[in-house]
Amino acid sequence: MRFASCMAPNAEPFFVETAHFIGDRMGIEAIIAHDDQWASRERLIDEGQIEVGWLCGLPYVWKADLPSPPVELLAAPVMRAARYKRRPVYFSDVLVRSDSHWRNFSELRGARWAYNEPASHSGYNVVKSYLYDLDQKAGFFGSVHMAGSHEQALELLLDGSIDAAAIDTTVFEIAVREKPDYARHLRSIETLGPSPMPSWVVSTSVDKGTRARIRQALTEMHQHPQGARILQRHNAARYAAVDDAFYDPIRTMDWKARRVLFGDETADP
Repeated sequence: MRFASCMAPNAEPFFVETAHFIGDRMGIEAIIAHDDQWASRERLIDEGQIEVGWLCGLPYVWKADLPSPPVELLAAPVMRAARYKRRPVYFSDVLVRSDSHWRNFSELRGARWAYNEPASHSGYNVVKSYLYDLDQKAGFFGSVHMAGSHEQALELLLDGSIDAAAIDTTVFEIAVREKPDYARHLRSIETLGPSPMPSWVVSTSVDKGTRARIRQALTEMHQHPQGARILQRHNAARYAAVDDAFYDPIRTMDWKARRVLFGDETADP
């Protein structure tokens, strides 16, 4: 069975170890798709050529709302940090350099902003939704740059190329473990969320019995010594079953985001 992550690159080790755990529990070989860009992996998930994936909530709801959804939800990770309150949620921290003068989001008017990519909830849509709530539907930032990933946005922040970016808190936590300098040189001035955690999904081309077994392997992972070690190693407590309604907040934020302009875009009426 083929597995692929469409998440931030620094989350790949957690994904790979979880995929191999599922394979061990089910007695199958877990083949990890490393060779393509995440957009290609997502397309292969849609086509059923990759059976199991880890997706941001935004592309999930786009797929789920199609007449014939290509994927079904499995489970989402619950992270250990206290801020998540034992729920499968995360936040987007608006980060600036520690030596900058910015103190809150409203002061960022005219600033140089970067986002990871436009199919992201955590770095893109959640910010546009927030701007909608502030009645700032166009021209808030001085410039907007697509970084390509959260990791690239962090590097642009560090070298002074941009002033601010919204970063998935789970991605930033991994980044700080790998590069402690991030914690010293960057600070949060606003927290957006919580948002529903990105979920593991399974292709609807997979038979229902197998889908149920994969979901069971994930949601019971914390009960097995091997699984518990993997979870602990990646600061996760467990995988929680999630249903489609859990992602309704992302649908609401997407509706708002479509009515806000970052740059050369056309907003919905």
